[in-house]
Amino acid sequence: MINVEELFKKGLSRRGFLSVASTSAGAAAALTLVEGCGDNHSSIPTPPPLPPANAVTDTDILNFALNLEYLEAEFYLRAATGSGLTDADIGGSAGTVTGGAQVPFKTQALQQYAMEIANDELAHVRFLRKALGSAAVSRPAIDLTNSFNVAAMAAGIGPAFNPFADENSFVVGAFVFEDVGVTAYHGAAGLLSSKTNLAAAAGILATEAYHAGQIRTLLTQLDVPYITYANQISALRAKAGGGAETTLSGGAIVAADSNSISYDRTTDQVLHIVYLNANAGVVKTGGFFPNGMNGTITATAS
Repeated sequence: MINVEELFKKGLSRRGFLSVASTSAGAAAALTLVEGCGDNHSSIPTPPPLPPANAVTDTDILNFALNLEYLEAEFYLRAATGSGLTDADIGGSAGTVTGGAQVPFKTQALQQYAMEIANDELAHVRFLRKALGSAAVSRPAIDLTNSFNVAAMAAGIGPAFNPFADENSFVVGAFVFEDVGVTAYHGAAGLLSSKTNLAAAAGILATEAYHAGQIRTLLTQLDVPYITYANQISALRAKAGGGAETTLSGGAIVAADSNSISYDRTTDQVLHIVYLNANAGVVKTGGFFPNGMNGTITATAS
């Protein structure tokens, strides 16, 4: 069985791991037309129609992203340092976090990767909280123990899985989140109305794609059972999140469609994944968010 430490002894470099990640993000713009009416040379502007009462706002989308960033930050910070987000970064009515522990890394480079990604996710939390200001939601309750056990059982891995047990298991645990983050930001791009917010989301998407490429590359270098576990998780995500998966192998690292465009997911599909519930219908809680997310987008519609 190959482990990460052996890989680095074989000369796989940090630059080599990082160089494979790439992404592209789409952008969408909305244009409202104002029509004139009348039977003479003058016209009376017609007010643009009001948005539907249930229209999704940029604040809703950014808070949806913030929930996901809370989850990733807690996972990586606990894996890298043994401690999660501080009180200054979680809001005034934050939920509790269950589970998570410092991983007993044996490979220095992999430990550095974990710390780098942890710092990136912390920066994302802080960026979104600052951008949202008083509208930022607090961290919801997060489960990093039972959630992985449920996912392992549903994926056919076994009754339990601890991503904090060792460095190879950590890589599999990281894989659970990274591709979801990329598809979530890509899917949200077309929902944002502000060019400033769209540019920021595209920037975060690119960073998440670097992370995903790094983790996916590491996994393809591992022997069974770890790459098998990852592909079982991928199949579970596909079932819950509308497909949008590329099976990992030595010749298939990048997750993209037939046009080599990164996959996107709707908020419904993302919720089905993080709630670990592939059943059709309304789902409000479960999985990594035992009490649900915070904000406006918290339940699936189908």
